[in-house]
This record gives sequence, C-alpha cells and structure tokens, in this order.
Amino acid sequence: MSKLGVNIDHVATLRNARGENHPNILKFADIAINSGADSITVHLREDRRHIKDLDLKKLCKKKIKINLEMACNNKMLKIALRNMPNYVCIVPEKRKEITTEGGIDLKKNFHNLKKIISRLNKAKIRTSLFIDPSKQNIEISKKIGTKCVELHTGKISILVKKGAKFSNELKRIKDASKLAFDYDIEVHAGHGLDYKTTKILRKIPYIKEFNIGHFIIGESLESGMPSIIKEFKKIVR
Repeated sequence: MSKLGVNIDHVATLRNARGENHPNILKFADIAINSGADSITVHLREDRRHIKDLDLKKLCKKKIKINLEMACNNKMLKIALRNMPNYVCIVPEKRKEITTEGGIDLKKNFHNLKKIISRLNKAKIRTSLFIDPSKQNIEISKKIGTKCVELHTGKISILVKKGAKFSNELKRIKDASKLAFDYDIEVHAGHGLDYKTTKILRKIPYIKEFNIGHFIIGESLESGMPSIIKEFKKIVR
C-alpha cells in the first residue's frame, strides 16, 4: 500500500492574499490527516510566497508527519535542523518560477547535496531528492547517499491531461523506479498529479508514496477536502 502526502502550500497562498489567518493551515493539516492523508507537505520557499517560518514551526510541533520541501543551501538546512520535520525533500528553486519546473541538477549540486544529506541523515530526518526520472539521476542519487527520491511527474501529467502519448515518459518512470528499488532507495512521485495520472502510476509497484497538492486543494473548493483525499487513498491502495 502506497502512502499519500498532501501539500497545503496553496491554502497558505489563499490565506496570504488577505494577510490574515484564514484559511488556517493548521486546521487544514488536521482535516487532511483526519481524512486519511499520511503526511503533510509544505515548501518553505526562500521568498516565503506561501508557507512562512512560523507555519513550519507550528506544524512541526503537531503530532503529525511533516515533509519539508526546501532549497539546497545551508540557510534552509539550519531551518530544517531547528524545526526537525519528519521528512525533508530537497528541491530546485527559482525565484521567478510559478511552481517547481523540474528536478534538481544533481551534477551541479553534487557536493553540496552530499553534505546536506549527510547532516540530515545524522539528525534522523528522512531525506529525498526531487529529481527528473532517469537512470542516470538514480545512479547519482545513490552516490550522494539519499534514502529516497521523489520522481518529478510533471511531464507525464501534462501528456495525460492533453490526451497525448505518454508511453515513453511512463517507461522512464518505471525504469528509474526499478533501479532505485534495486539500490534500496525508496521511490516517491509528485507534481501535477490528478486522479487519472495517479491511477496510471499506481500500477508501478516500486512507488511507495504520492505527494499531491494543487489538484487536491483545487478540487476541495468544489467537493470538500475529505472526499478528495478519500478518493486518492482508494487509488494509492
């Protein structure tokens, strides 16, 4: 049975539009967990466009599993070690991007990633690398020493939504997942997922966790978060 992580960044986006505390992200974190989510994901961006430092501090004090997405730098490492989330996912970050546009460049950031992951491993924080699905990236991830990888599913999600051929991208995800499994690296998947794409990827037995945010928050405006999360729980089972 695969796990489901729910990203609540866009609850904070809506809250920040008024500069107040409604909707309350702590309340929505509880709703998500009580509806069946296994963990809560938040991306503490360097420009703090949605999640704030105080949000992370309060969430990490709750008795729920928190997955912190963060950029690859020492400033964010210090924040992670100070708050001690259960999990960390290291992601690429560009100030002008609307959302994360792809996986992190492992070659460019190799030495820094190795140092940061070593520190997080010692702190017993499960750490993953957000990467594009390729065998080469899995090979490099193994050398870096990560316990997990999260495969960027943005490309296949777009292809599925357009009704275009996605077999090549699906094969890339399958091959990367199998190699990671062989290396004893836990495989997660995330970005752009909706019901249809999640059902397709759920057939890959090596994927142990799906992280979904924008679609759940968007659909929740119409149908309510509990029913959306329960539907995804059926899919990932």
